[in-house]
Amino acid sequence: MPLPAGSCPVHLWSLSEDVVVEAGENDDEIVLTGRWGRECVEGGCAVVREVLHRMVLGPVLLVNAGVRSSGSDSDPNAYLFLMLMLSRLSHLVVRTLGLDDLKGPLLSVQPASRRASFTPERLPKLGEVRLPPGVSFTLEPAGVALELVDSPHRVVLHRPEAVWVVGMLAWPITPDEISSALPLPSKVTEGILDYLAGAGMATVVRARTAGGDRFCGGDGG
Repeated sequence: MPLPAGSCPVHLWSLSEDVVVEAGENDDEIVLTGRWGRECVEGGCAVVREVLHRMVLGPVLLVNAGVRSSGSDSDPNAYLFLMLMLSRLSHLVVRTLGLDDLKGPLLSVQPASRRASFTPERLPKLGEVRLPPGVSFTLEPAGVALELVDSPHRVVLHRPEAVWVVGMLAWPITPDEISSALPLPSKVTEGILDYLAGAGMATVVRARTAGGDRFCGGDGG
């Protein structure tokens, strides 16, 4: 069933399932322990500590991190502090793309290496893209997992809409062609592709010419 035309993607954050958040030795210290050891964060206010504990429970929206649910202890600097901290601790963070329809997330990008550092990446609209060689698919309780040898990330597709987009990447195709072919709002398709590209699960196709490599399908501007 097609999504409503006004459906918009939302960007959510959580901590990996194996991460434990505890208080440090000092009042302003937070300790996160995961599969790659301990990480200490200093200077975190009550808002930051609360958000981290929420992230242990599941994906959260960070744009409202500066105001606690109780309406007290507002901190306008909390969001900036969180973003800088989570960038440094990206190997402990799961990035999830959801929709504003409350039907669950579309996909999640999970760290698979200590060097994992994730940022959504916009692909050229008119350049051909596809799945990189060697991607494996595994059916898991949470959805379909995409993995690539030596990749610092793995991707789990939670909903059919994400599976549809990945299915289109079996052959070279442009993002515009994917948007035209699928019954999804363009922002949703773009969001899914952004996450796949940032995780290395969607790559630009290059063609070999006498003068060297070039992008297939143009650069999209």
